[in-house]
Amino acid sequence: MTRWQLRFRPAAVLPLLPALALALAGAAAVAEPLVIAHRGASGYLPEHTLAAKALAHGMGADYIEQDVVLTADDVPIVLHDIHLEGTTDVARRFPDRARADGHWYAIDFTLAEVRSLAAGERRGADGKPAFAQRFPADRALFTVPTLAEEIALIDGLNRSRGATAGLYIELKGDHFHRAEGKDLPAAVIQVLEAAGWHRADSPVFLQSFEPATLRRLADEFRSPLPRIQLIAENDWGEVPGVDYDALVTDEGLAAVAGYAAGIGPWVGRLYRGRSEDGDAQVTDLVERAHAAGLLVHPYTFRSDALPAGIDSFDALLALFVDRLGVDGLFTDFPDRARAFLKDNRREGQ
Repeated sequence: MTRWQLRFRPAAVLPLLPALALALAGAAAVAEPLVIAHRGASGYLPEHTLAAKALAHGMGADYIEQDVVLTADDVPIVLHDIHLEGTTDVARRFPDRARADGHWYAIDFTLAEVRSLAAGERRGADGKPAFAQRFPADRALFTVPTLAEEIALIDGLNRSRGATAGLYIELKGDHFHRAEGKDLPAAVIQVLEAAGWHRADSPVFLQSFEPATLRRLADEFRSPLPRIQLIAENDWGEVPGVDYDALVTDEGLAAVAGYAAGIGPWVGRLYRGRSEDGDAQVTDLVERAHAAGLLVHPYTFRSDALPAGIDSFDALLALFVDRLGVDGLFTDFPDRARAFLKDNRREGQ
């Protein structure tokens, strides 16, 4: 039985994976949450590069995240944004291909064109590195991988290292792709099926900020893979028309449980800072989600971008793991999360 199966709450998967849920009903609970490498080991190497994914695998990540968008010729590539300029040299290579809003959209470039780009550390709109102390942003030594290439890499490492890491795929900007006449979910499912990673026992999560996308995966594609409803703030403008405040009410969580196995809230939905007395102010979202039979996999845990009132990475993890009891965590530093959990396990013996 894999680590992801051990962490599953039967109530969460019962409407989605009946046979698996029944098989897990008698499984012993595991207190240790999943370590999910956020865009790979992105604290050390540029996000979503194959190098960052290989490093995350070596660091013991249980799952490795893929954000997926489509090219002009409908190939799923692994890229956090629907735009290319944040992590590649597209502005230099194709200066006249930006749209009127100033962005270079991945969907406007063929796979061959995307392969010609150099990928590196993320830069902000001002051209400066998003994280100054990470891998040097002037060393664009990498390329943008396809989803198929990344699955081949992780599958190969699973075989050669004898340590299973799963896929944690976000269908990025599905509403944008639909408006452009593209079918992102169909393309992703096709790649998973071709690779043999679309079975009920495949170590794969599918995540999206869009309830309609997750419902379609369940109803139209009959995907046996567990789905995670990502939770943003309404003022982020992540998906037009989606009310995330409503999704985290008791009624909303009950509705989510009808099409998803869990939620992926950002850390600010669970931790609200310190009180005047210095106490950590936390919400009851984890408790209420668990009561609805949902897993909780919050994002993003970074040692170089700690929330206000948290003085160390270990203190942040302790709050979410020991006090709140999350089921998994997205982190740029999978080695540090793994080390924390190992120390916690030793202390608990």
